[in-house]
Amino acid sequence: MTGVISIAMIVVGVALVAFGYTRARGPWARYQALKAQDENISRYESWRGGLRDSGTTGASIAMAVLRKQARDGAIIAGVGVVLAIAGLIVR
Repeated sequence: MTGVISIAMIVVGVALVAFGYTRARGPWARYQALKAQDENISRYESWRGGLRDSGTTGASIAMAVLRKQARDGAIIAGVGVVLAIAGLIVR
């Protein structure tokens, strides 16, 4: 009986890792692109001599949302790793 439970834990853990990875990959890539674009705009503004408003922008809100989505996917993948390791230990 414990063999079946441990195999089920490993399978579910691997599935959670795959699901979490696919869920985190897209938002993380978009976050990195948006962050690079924001840094580029900041460099341009400093080169141009203009002052950049430090208030909340649409890009900063989008970056926060994307960071949260990527973090949620990473948490799901982390739970999967823990579950798979627990399945190996139970065996």
